[in-house]
Amino acid sequence: MTDTAERAPATQELERVTIRFAGDSGDGMQLTGTQFTRTAAVFGNDISTLPDYPAEIRAPAGSLPGVSGFQLSFSSSEIHTPGDEPDVLVAMNPAALKSNIGDLPAGGALIVNRDAFTPANLTKVGYAANPLTDGSLAAYSVFEVPISTLNAGALQGLDMTNKQMDLTKNFFALGLMFWLYERSMEPTFRWIEAKFGKRPIIVEANKRALGAGYAFGETTEIFHSRYVVPAASLAPGRYRQITGNEAAALGFVAASVKAERPLFYGSYPITPASDILHQLAGYKAFGVRTFQAEDEIAAIGAAIGASYGGSMGMTGTSGPGIALKSEAMGLAVMVELPLVVIDVQRAGPSTGMPTKNEQADLLQVMFGRNSDSPVAVVAPATPGECFDMAFEAWRLALKYMTPVVYLSDAFLANGAEPWAIPDAAALPSIAVPNRTDPQGFHPYDRDPVTLARPWAVPGTPGLEHRVGGLEKADITGNVSYDPDNHDLMQRLRHEKIARIADDIPDLDVFGPPDGDLLILGWGSTYGAIRSAVERLQSAGQRVAHAHVRYLNPFPANLGTVVGSYRRVLIPEINLGQLLLLVRARYLVDAVGYNKVRGKPFRIAEIEAEAMRLLAGEDAASASRPS
Repeated sequence: MTDTAERAPATQELERVTIRFAGDSGDGMQLTGTQFTRTAAVFGNDISTLPDYPAEIRAPAGSLPGVSGFQLSFSSSEIHTPGDEPDVLVAMNPAALKSNIGDLPAGGALIVNRDAFTPANLTKVGYAANPLTDGSLAAYSVFEVPISTLNAGALQGLDMTNKQMDLTKNFFALGLMFWLYERSMEPTFRWIEAKFGKRPIIVEANKRALGAGYAFGETTEIFHSRYVVPAASLAPGRYRQITGNEAAALGFVAASVKAERPLFYGSYPITPASDILHQLAGYKAFGVRTFQAEDEIAAIGAAIGASYGGSMGMTGTSGPGIALKSEAMGLAVMVELPLVVIDVQRAGPSTGMPTKNEQADLLQVMFGRNSDSPVAVVAPATPGECFDMAFEAWRLALKYMTPVVYLSDAFLANGAEPWAIPDAAALPSIAVPNRTDPQGFHPYDRDPVTLARPWAVPGTPGLEHRVGGLEKADITGNVSYDPDNHDLMQRLRHEKIARIADDIPDLDVFGPPDGDLLILGWGSTYGAIRSAVERLQSAGQRVAHAHVRYLNPFPANLGTVVGSYRRVLIPEINLGQLLLLVRARYLVDAVGYNKVRGKPFRIAEIEAEAMRLLAGEDAASASRPS
């Protein structure tokens, strides 16, 4: 008789693991990755995620364009990225294998659904032979699991079609990974019950599939080790897993509460900003009103009208929608009303790659309107920071009576991390009073510090005034064609934005205050840059990192910071937009490192580019796309 304790696989402790789930768009990979992420968060790991959605709507099943992926990294220490490459790839079909195998390093673990490697599926994606048998995967640790067959067996006796049963196979894969990394199934069991409680057979099927995957790992002998990643030592507080879009929505609601004004959100659905509309629609109890408009122009027009009426008017979109909203944004600049415009960037131009990431729109939101029409621009650096910068966008919009662009991107919007829930009572008041006294009222009187004009809500006796897109006379707000007045009003609108620099934090520097290299970034490049700089500093390099959250105006000390280092490197997921602004404004010989592949930077890429510059190689080649 064999002692089962002797057969039990050894348990190894790891600091960090990166897993990528990949399959057809109908295989539930986003759900699988999200559930593993939530379980890791409950366990106390630090986490970072990278969902990768197919850009095609209803791409043919089993095709390369239809592959959906979800990469997550969980760790016992602080991490900043979802990992450069997966340690484990779970491939549910040949298309998923072919699309992702290039990212798996030699020796990495490859778990495949053997049942999906049929001649038809192999032919569909261009495999001349079955990679599971032709030796092409010899560099990897391959685990062939008949997931579809085993899952169907676990669901025998349920009144379900074969197709319905097959839809649960993602939970089988999830259960197997829970076993492999010693994670409890209980949080997912509870989620299944809450999600499908009104459909008992679906609850039972998904719970059986999850348990069957876990049991397979426990009883099979193909895995010689299990792994555990201990909980991370995070700062004390209450945490929840949050995506950037979820955090942004909460930040906007918090701003509404602290401004003591109702929030109005007019939006036309567009990837990857639509989740903000979905989230805000659930906060009616906080006075939030959402409006799905017939197009982008109607959405921003309604938001401007809401601000004119005394509410916090807001609209959201991605790059193509910003192009459509540009004239109305100019109107908001002219009438000087508080307005927040959300731009969750995606790969372009035109319709571009709707589900892929790019820092595409910085120059568009800065300058993409007729004439000189400045707006403030803020940009979060992490999913959790989306809350802070959403709140900050409204603080500035209200205080300075100006449009503010909140510039996120697909990586931040869809990525998740642990978020320390802030103390709502500790958030500052951002309330701005309406003008109610008609005595001495003029619509373009200005606060001597902020240059903000008074907010006079329609219907207030004695405060009738004119708004519109024709140039306004200083003080009176009458229509004016006087050249001197036009020059004055243009300068006043610019000066108002410029004064925001006195009301925002100085740029923080991670590392020495001077040295050989500063890596300057903005937006979602934060994690890769910070991780690369940590590696370089550990190797003894005098390298620092600074990340710009305020893009218009820049922090007051940015010029001093960039002038304190021998070299400045600016990695961007575009062809050099911040680079152009920094070189023009501060006359520093900054170098760009630019890639537009629809994917975030890897840590190793930025580390290697930094080492190249530190070695004194020709700076000109650094800005060449690669």
